[in-house]
Amino acid sequence: MVDTRFHASSGPATLSQLLSATGRRVEVSNSAELLVTGADELSLAGRSDIALAAHSDYAEDLKATQAGAVVVTPALHELVPEGVIAIVADQAHDVFADFLDWLYPNDTRTILRASLERSAPIIEENVLIGPNVSIGPNVEIGRNTVIGANTVIGAGVTIGRDCVIAANVTIDCAYMGNKVVVHPGARLGTEGFGWLGLARSNRKVPQLGRVIIQDSVEIGANTTIDRGALGDTVIGEGTKIDNLVQIGHNCRIGRYCLIAAMSGLSGSTIVEDGVLLGGGVGTSGHLTIGAGSMVHGRAAVTKDWPAGSKLAGAPAQDIRDFWREIAVVRRLTKGEKR
Repeated sequence: MVDTRFHASSGPATLSQLLSATGRRVEVSNSAELLVTGADELSLAGRSDIALAAHSDYAEDLKATQAGAVVVTPALHELVPEGVIAIVADQAHDVFADFLDWLYPNDTRTILRASLERSAPIIEENVLIGPNVSIGPNVEIGRNTVIGANTVIGAGVTIGRDCVIAANVTIDCAYMGNKVVVHPGARLGTEGFGWLGLARSNRKVPQLGRVIIQDSVEIGANTTIDRGALGDTVIGEGTKIDNLVQIGHNCRIGRYCLIAAMSGLSGSTIVEDGVLLGGGVGTSGHLTIGAGSMVHGRAAVTKDWPAGSKLAGAPAQDIRDFWREIAVVRRLTKGEKR
C-alpha cells in the first residue's frame, strides 16, 4: 500500500471510475465495481489494491497475488488467480501509470503538499537543530539527534534517536532508525529514475514508495538513495555507504554491508547481508548478489550471483576466471617468457 503519510490519495474509487478516467481500451475479466483504495506490489497487495504484472519475471508473484485487480499483458492473462480481476492491455505499464496518476495526483507528491493532515512536528528532548533547517509537517525526531545547518526534512519523515544528520542534507519519504549517521549533501528519498516509452515519450513512472534506513547505518557525503517506485528501498542495519554512491529505487541492501565510493546500484538490485562492494562497482538492476560476496572495484554486475562469490571485471565474473583471462591476454600480447 502506498504510504499516504507521504503521498496523499484522491481515492478510493471504483475500478470502473478509474477505467473511465484513463479513457484507454482494455479488456476486463470481471465486474469493474471493485472499490480500489490503493496500489501495491503483487506480493503485498490486498483485496482493495490494484497491482501490475507486465513481465514474465513476475509470473510466480502473479499466480499467488491477493490483489483485487491486476493490470496484465495478454501473455500473462492465464496466470491471474481466480477471483482477481484481470485488466488486460498491450501497454500494461501505461495503464497502470494512468491509475497511479489518478489515485496519487502529481500535486500531492511534493515536499510541501505531501500530507493531507497537517500536524506540527514531534521533537523529543535534547534534539539539536542547526540554523536554517526546514522541518515539514508530521515529522518525528527522536531524542539526542543532531540536525545540521540548511538541512531539509520533508513532510512525514521519521528520524530515530541518537542520529547525526549533517548540513545540507535533504530527506523525503523516509523512515530512519536509531544511531544513523548521514554526511553532508546526501539526498534520501529522491524520485527514482523510472520511465515509459523509452527514447520516445519518456513518460515518468510515479515514484510512490519509501526509503527505510535501519539502525546504525552510515551514509556518505553526496550519496543519493532513491525511494521505491511502489515498495521500499531498504538499507539494512549496520551497513556503511561511502561518498558519492547512487542507490536506485527498490534496491534492498542487507545488514552489515560495505559500499565504497562511486558505486551505482540500478533499481531493484538486492544485496544480501555482509556484501563488500569496492569503489566504482555498478549493477544492471533486477539481480541479487548473495550474502558474504566480495565485488572488486570497477566490476559491472549483470546477473545473479550466489552467496560467497568473489567477482571482478566488466562484465563481472568469478575472480579466478578473471585472472586466468588476464594471464592469457598477456601471453598473447607479450609472448611466453623463457
